[in-house]
Amino acid sequence: MTPPHSTPVLVTGSNGYVASWLVMRLLERGFDVHATVRDPQDATKTAHLKAAARDCPGTLALFRADLLDPGAFDSAMAGCRLVFHTASPLIVRGVEDPVRDLIEPATAGTRNVLHAANRTPSVRRVVLTSSITAIYGDAADLEEIDDDRFDESHWNTTSGENHQPYSYSKTLSERLAWKIAEAQSRWDLVVLNPGLVLGPGLSPNTKAEGVLMMVDFGNGYYRFGAPELEFAIVDVRDVADAHLRAAVTPEASGRHILVSESLSVIEIGGILRNSFGDGFPFPRNAVSRLAALMLAPRRGIPQAVARRNLGYPLRFDNRRSRTLLGMSYRPAAESVVEHFRQLLDDGLVSVR
Repeated sequence: MTPPHSTPVLVTGSNGYVASWLVMRLLERGFDVHATVRDPQDATKTAHLKAAARDCPGTLALFRADLLDPGAFDSAMAGCRLVFHTASPLIVRGVEDPVRDLIEPATAGTRNVLHAANRTPSVRRVVLTSSITAIYGDAADLEEIDDDRFDESHWNTTSGENHQPYSYSKTLSERLAWKIAEAQSRWDLVVLNPGLVLGPGLSPNTKAEGVLMMVDFGNGYYRFGAPELEFAIVDVRDVADAHLRAAVTPEASGRHILVSESLSVIEIGGILRNSFGDGFPFPRNAVSRLAALMLAPRRGIPQAVARRNLGYPLRFDNRRSRTLLGMSYRPAAESVVEHFRQLLDDGLVSVR
């Protein structure tokens, strides 16, 4: 994996939860990283990247870029052979305008980055961070396929602007990426579809959904009981590793599901209690489907979403990532525990 130092690599959205780990892994292996952020002068958003670069053989160069600016990525991409496009809006809660807040920036960002790749003759591979939400919309979708778990052949066909808009944005942006990639022949596209990403972050300022969910466990969101809901979990360090493998493995192609295993809310609560004791309001009991449906709107979850996810299993086939990328996954319990421990250390949750 020794890189040619004369050929930099580009990471978009480099200060994000997953991208930060990817940048560090690249720097550790001697890659010279061109990293785009909204504001390179914002120390709260870039200090952890600069810290990661201090003791690594690779070099870090920060570039300003806006997903909505068609020419924003040209200078950062100049001379790059590899492009990692991780930048995309990650807003699951409190979406005011799905088109403005999610769909337009996700699709425009993908279009602008890949059109820049078309204009940059050095680019040979683009690794796109998609999501398992581009594979399925709701857990209930599993009943509508012939297999007992989702794989890379499946696409989300049930989300829309008014139902699971984040999932819809990821689906549209990935489909757009494949359309642009297939219209040219100089660079190839490799797509990664991670599940709910958990595990320690490199910055305490991240607002990733996995971070917010773990804060919910510590702050009593499930105090009075857990809904029968499952999450397909993957560790943030494994996701970063998969990006690196997707870039340097010549035979890598197509989509790759990145999931360790699925855990229910009550299982996550039990794991946390076993590790951190009874000083936190971790859920002890599951609530009925009816009760969960009644409580869903109070927690900002539309009834239609609750109905299609509560009580349904969530299963994925990760064999392709294990076979083609050589992935082995941390147990989900390890990610849960290490993530919560970091939240304690950062003061984002406290013992009650």
